[in-house]
Amino acid sequence: LRLVPLPVASLLSSYGWYILLAAVAIYLLVQKVSQSLAARPSGRPGPADAAVEPDVVVRRQEALAAARLRMQEELNAQAERYKEKQRQLEEEKRRQKIAMWESMQEGKSYKGNLKLNQQEVESGASTSSAVPKSKPNKKPLRGSGYNPLSGEGGGTCSWRPG
Repeated sequence: LRLVPLPVASLLSSYGWYILLAAVAIYLLVQKVSQSLAARPSGRPGPADAAVEPDVVVRRQEALAAARLRMQEELNAQAERYKEKQRQLEEEKRRQKIAMWESMQEGKSYKGNLKLNQQEVESGASTSSAVPKSKPNKKPLRGSGYNPLSGEGGGTCSWRPG
């Protein structure tokens, strides 16, 4: 008579002590968790919760609403400034296009006028920026008589045609 099937019996004979120890450990862990949950205070209001008064809550909510209103007003003002700046830029671009079209109709070069207009816009926009530095007079790297194909003035390497 066999009460336990062969694979289960071989499993218990191989790992029986490990299974027994794991079961005991799980039982002890469940007991400890249940004791800590029973010892924890329930959802009853304590003395710290009773200290919150309705007047304090109302004042805090009013301050929060006022701060939100101030921030919204600042955001609206920034948006208006941005829109005005964009309108000015669009107007300037439109003026440049009109000036370019008029110069083209007169037969003049429109690229020169465009560069001058852009320089005026940049100089007007960057009045607070630093003054551009003037370039000092630089000496050329080679003498004026230097010709790499002639073989003269080049130093030690010289190429002579065959």
